[in-house]
Amino acid sequence: MRDAGHDSSQDAKESIRIVEEADIITARQRVRATAQELGFDSFAASAIITITSELARNIWVYAGRGEVVVERIDKGARKGIGLQFIDQGPGIVDLPKVLKGGLSRGGGLGLGLSGSKRLADEFDIDTQPGKGTHISVVKWKAR
Repeated sequence: MRDAGHDSSQDAKESIRIVEEADIITARQRVRATAQELGFDSFAASAIITITSELARNIWVYAGRGEVVVERIDKGARKGIGLQFIDQGPGIVDLPKVLKGGLSRGGGLGLGLSGSKRLADEFDIDTQPGKGTHISVVKWKAR
């Protein structure tokens, strides 16, 4: 993960391919299990699971396929979950407008990306029209 302030080379990672709608559920389940293993409180666990649902669904709806990388982050007393959502889809043309909320091409409310950003402790997005999107998210366990 870029700019997350930790060395991810030593952290445990798992990649979940999103190639069918059911893979969104698999990603949610893996993130839920990781949150439980790390002892996340119910609010933080719900937040990271919601982020997973929204952004994995965006991969499925807008790109058709991609992957979710789930990473356990352990920085001594600080523990967290890092997620990467990667696709080679159409990218996002007007990112500032999408991050503001309310813009949807997929029939929803257009709050998935902006809501995910608000729920995350760290959020980074790299998108290029015609080349895809890479979103990195971190949620830290409350101390």
